[in-house]
Parts: sequence; structure tokens; C-alpha cells
Amino acid sequence: VDDHLDEFAALLDTAGAEVIGRLVQRRDRPDPRTYLGAGRLAELKETAQESGVNLIAAATELTPGQQRALEDALSIRVVDRTAVILDIFAQHAKTAEGKLQVELAQLEYSYARQEGLWQHLERLGGGVGTRGPGESQLESDRRLVRNRMGALRRRLRGVARSRETMRGRRLASALPRVALAGYTNAGKSSLMNALTGAGTSVDDALFETLDPTTRALEIGAHKVLLSDTVGFVRDLPHQLVEAFTSTLDEVRDADLLLHVADATESEARREVQAEAVESVLEEIGAGEIPRLVVVNKVDRLATDEQTALANRFPDAILTSARSGAGLDEVRRRLADVARGRLTAIDVTIPYARGELLSSVYAAGREVAEEATPDGTRMRALMPAPDAARLMAALGRA
Repeated sequence: VDDHLDEFAALLDTAGAEVIGRLVQRRDRPDPRTYLGAGRLAELKETAQESGVNLIAAATELTPGQQRALEDALSIRVVDRTAVILDIFAQHAKTAEGKLQVELAQLEYSYARQEGLWQHLERLGGGVGTRGPGESQLESDRRLVRNRMGALRRRLRGVARSRETMRGRRLASALPRVALAGYTNAGKSSLMNALTGAGTSVDDALFETLDPTTRALEIGAHKVLLSDTVGFVRDLPHQLVEAFTSTLDEVRDADLLLHVADATESEARREVQAEAVESVLEEIGAGEIPRLVVVNKVDRLATDEQTALANRFPDAILTSARSGAGLDEVRRRLADVARGRLTAIDVTIPYARGELLSSVYAAGREVAEEATPDGTRMRALMPAPDAARLMAALGRA
């Protein structure tokens, strides 16, 4: 419970709220009407009045009826965990697509709650010239929200088509795609910057990176596309996963996922976070993509702690985006991925076909040539389409 509340406190801090107290009730199941039992609710009301707070946040998802009942009983605004995460997303969305996605998620969240929260609007408009059959205020508001959601979905489809075009070009480039995935604030953006110089924001806050960033990373003769995406969190609201489906395509399309974990977290908390990441990856259809675990921020650990961590995760790479530790090993592993995507060729090109030599150098990696009596022997790694064209040109298709 304390761990869950600590994370929720961090979410509230990121949203701009100051946490001045906590209240926990242990019972078999929440009260279906007010979530809290009568005694705990009275205690919360007294504490809130004495401290003068203007907001109460529930570290869970409330039903519309529970939220309404709590606000009526406490006379204070009440929000749940989903609302807090939506607020953080709204603050951190920078691109046009990100802002549209956040607004859509917020509207879907509020639309489902209008009936429970706006019962006082369930009446026909009154006053001179308005009496008689007509549309209730609630129905009118719901219609306006539906219209706005429809407009947002149409605009997002247009943005998605542009993104599909760019993704199509990346897929056609035959460059391997690697996505950084992990719990929010695990250090993904710092790692991205250290590897590529992308300049992604790295403030110490949850969900600091919301809009995806993709950069080409050159490793010797090889190149990969590295994408930084939104961080995950336990019980990520489903409407957020739905709203950010195009953003999460960067994860779904990856040939390899760098699962970034935070070395400074306790082992128990790291396991919970890893389970949360795996849950979201399964939900978005990325559960079968190969993983490479990268445990970041090891510069904050003592030497013996780093040794223990290495023993605990023998297949992981321990890194520090700040000091550069482990980054060469990450690059080496990414180069292996790039190498594995290429086709090895070993051909002899007649001296009269010099244009084919140029094509090998243009598309090939790790090119080596050797003069022979019959022509130039070329050994290289090439994208499969380029290798096929070369073989066809040599009459060896």
C-alpha cells in the first residue's frame, strides 16, 4: 500500500499538487456508493476541513457515482487516479497529435461520467420561451461532447495517415527499428540522448516524454532507428492506451525493445514495474517482440550494489546515461541487431561491370574487396532487396 501511495504522490507532484496527508482504509471491498466506509468518510471530512485542502485525490479509479457521492459528502472537489494521469498528459503533450490524443482521452473519460456527475442538469430548460418539450441540458451537453469526440477522431485519422506514410518509409528503408520501453521516469529519454544526442526533455518527472521521438543512430558501418516513447505505469488507464495507439505503433513495429529499468528502485518495486510494462506491451500487441533489458542509473549505486545487480540480472546491460557506463555494450548489441537484418554476399563482379561495385558500396556494410583473375571479389552485408538485385544483375537470381 505504501509503495502504491508513494507512486500516486509522485503523480500528484508531477501534476502540480502538494500532498499534505494520506488516509488509508483496509476493508474487504470498497463501499459501492461512497468508496469509503461511513466512519472513515467522516474522518476524512474532518481532516480536510481542518487542513483547508481544496482537492482530494483517490489512488484508484472511482465510479461516477462514487465521485459524486464523495464530493457531496465532503464539499470538496474529488478526482481519481485516471484524472490525475490525464492532467499530466495534458501538461506534457507538445505536438499537435499529442494534444489531440489527450483531449480525446479526457472527453471519453468525462463523457462516461456525465450521467453520474451532472444529475442536477437532468431537467428541461426553463424560463420564458423555453417551456415545453425540448432537449434536456444533459442530453445537449452529451451531444456536444459526442460531436467534439467525432471531430477529434477525424483529425487524428488524418494525422495518423501522415504518420503511416513516415512509418512506411522507415519500414521500406530496411533499417532495424529499436524502441525504448519502460516504466515512466526510468531514464529512457536520458539514454536516448546519450546514444543519439536527440535533445529529448529529461526532467525528473513522471510522463515527461509523451510524444515519440525517432532518431537514426550510426554504429560504425551500421545504422538503426531508435525511438523514445511514452513511459508506462501500473494500471495505465485503458482509454489512454486506446488514445495513444498511433504513438505506440513505434513500439509495435520495433524489431527489438530496450526495456529500460531504474537501478535505484528496490527489487520489489522494480519487479512490480516490470510486470506493469509487460502488461501494457501485451495489451498493445507487442508481447512477442524480442527484449533487451537495460538497467539504467547505475552511477547512483555503490560498486558492491552494481555487482549484486549484475548477478541478479546476468543477461541485462547495466548503464548510466550520465557517466556513459555500459553504452558501448548497448551500441554493440544494437549493431548485432542491424547485422542480423542484412544478407551476407560473397560474389565476384567482372571488371567490366564496375557499376555493380558502386551499388555494393552504396548499400553494403562491412564491405571487403579482393582482386582476382576473373574480377573483383566482393564480400559485404546488404539489405535483402539490394542483395537480390545484385544477384539478378549477375545472372544468379
